[in-house]
This record gives sequence, C-alpha cells and structure tokens, in this order.
Amino acid sequence: MDEAAIAALEQAMARAAAAQDYETAGRLRDELHALRNGAPIEADLSGLTRQQPGAMGLGTSQQRVSPPPGWVKPKKPDPMTRGRSRRR
Repeated sequence: MDEAAIAALEQAMARAAAAQDYETAGRLRDELHALRNGAPIEADLSGLTRQQPGAMGLGTSQQRVSPPPGWVKPKKPDPMTRGRSRRR
C-alpha cells in the first residue's frame, strides 16, 4: 500500500465532503477501499437495463411485472355464492 496515496485520497475525500460534493466523496471512498484491500470493487450491473427508444417519459424505464411460469389467473368469484345479502 502506498501510504502517501491513501493520505491524499483521504484528504480529497474530506474536502469533497466538506464542500457537500457527496458523489465525489463516495467515489473517493470506494477508491480508498480498493487500495486498502488490493482488489477493485466490482459493481453488480445485472439488474440494470438501457431505456428503450420511443419509451421516454416517467416510469417507462421500469420493467413490467410478469407472472412466474405456470401461474394461472384465478377465476372471478361468483357474485351469487351465498344466495343472500349479508345485511339484515
């Protein structure tokens, strides 16, 4: 580990946090973590998808919910199941 590089990153992170630049401070924190552990941090990008052209607007980048395979929609209940009103 290069102690001078770690100290410089810590100071830069403190300056960014004091300036309320939290995105830069978070990126520097991740770099510090990678330097200390000796391995780069890998992000899990499996759930991210690109927005499709023509589907621009609020909520259009969210995936549609699809039922699991083999799922069957239940039948609607019969409105005449009791044959009488619950009110007395």
